[in-house]
Amino acid sequence: MATNSETELQEATDKLLSDLREVVADGEELLRAGASELGERGMAARARLAAAIETAKDTGRKLQQRTVAGAKATDRLIRENPYQSLGIALGIGILLGVLINRRS
Repeated sequence: MATNSETELQEATDKLLSDLREVVADGEELLRAGASELGERGMAARARLAAAIETAKDTGRKLQQRTVAGAKATDRLIRENPYQSLGIALGIGILLGVLINRRS
């Protein structure tokens, strides 16, 4: 079950990827227009490219802020419950060890 912050992180990641795809598409269009043909079509593509880059940067900053907030919350949870955290880590380590040994 995904929490609200996980959902927001996934949405931000999806938005970032969408923005980056848009940047690439606009960049390819600008390249196809050619340096000598930077008329109205080239200038419009360049403006869309600049807007898409700015949007991608903004989304990246928001994603970074959410990531930092998530890391701080995780750190706080681990510090408040050190023994439980250690037990969970030990259990996951044992589980991974068993799974890896089965494959060998």
